[in-house]
Amino acid sequence: MTGSLYERVHEAARFIRERDPMSPEVGLVLGSGLGVVTDMLSEAVVIEYAEIPFFPTATVVGHPGRLWLGSVGTTPLAVLHGRFHYYEGYSMEEVTFPIRVLGVLGVRYLIVTNAAGGIAPRLSPGSLMLIADHLNLMGVNPLRGPNEERFGPRFLDLTTVYSPRLRALAREVARDIGLVVEEGVYAAVSGPSYETPAEVRMLRYLGADAVGMSTVPEAIVAQHMGMEVLGISVIANRAAGLAEHPLRHEEVLEAAERAGRRLAEWLARLIPRLRTLGEERS
Repeated sequence: MTGSLYERVHEAARFIRERDPMSPEVGLVLGSGLGVVTDMLSEAVVIEYAEIPFFPTATVVGHPGRLWLGSVGTTPLAVLHGRFHYYEGYSMEEVTFPIRVLGVLGVRYLIVTNAAGGIAPRLSPGSLMLIADHLNLMGVNPLRGPNEERFGPRFLDLTTVYSPRLRALAREVARDIGLVVEEGVYAAVSGPSYETPAEVRMLRYLGADAVGMSTVPEAIVAQHMGMEVLGISVIANRAAGLAEHPLRHEEVLEAAERAGRRLAEWLARLIPRLRTLGEERS
């Protein structure tokens, strides 16, 4: 692979700007089965990942691999419809490459969504959970290796990796539309096998409310580049040992698709409100 990470990220961003010069303020990463959320976009330009320089190829069902550029109201938005996972064999640099491209394009707020397994008893399939904190149990950190100071600091504080003010705004919007949302800790594991019942008991003991195989590397890299992060888990199933039947990826997709409409309504109300936060900060 030619060029430094910094150069590759900027080349990918230049390619995207040539297709659409819009500077997105908000970035959105869609988890498994959540493609219905793209219906809220207006005047969308769609770019296949395969066309973008240095983008990996999405290989998982439910992650088609498209970048959507459009708007919600007057707020410009970039949507990653499909993400890359560590379990696919990609490096952490490759997994988080699109997040760095969003940062260079101008994204200030990143919303990361996922389909997760519920561990806490209050989280049943279909529940929506704001991520308040995470446990990185993937065995690797996306900032490992040489640090690019032009992106961010060598040693990164993750105390508020999931922005408290974004969570407060998200809860306020949810109340306004009568949507019940939970809040909790998301545990990220490497996958691709689902956890064993013993592992789920361990995760519950460690304080995890939900478990999945993504999101955490993206959140860390977004924080590294100065973006504010909002994380949302769609609880697609009860975790191993808590469900009455074996876990299936098809079940995850089906549950995420059912919850997708509620998530889309929530985000359609929330995203325009982020612009007011930008005005407060500037």
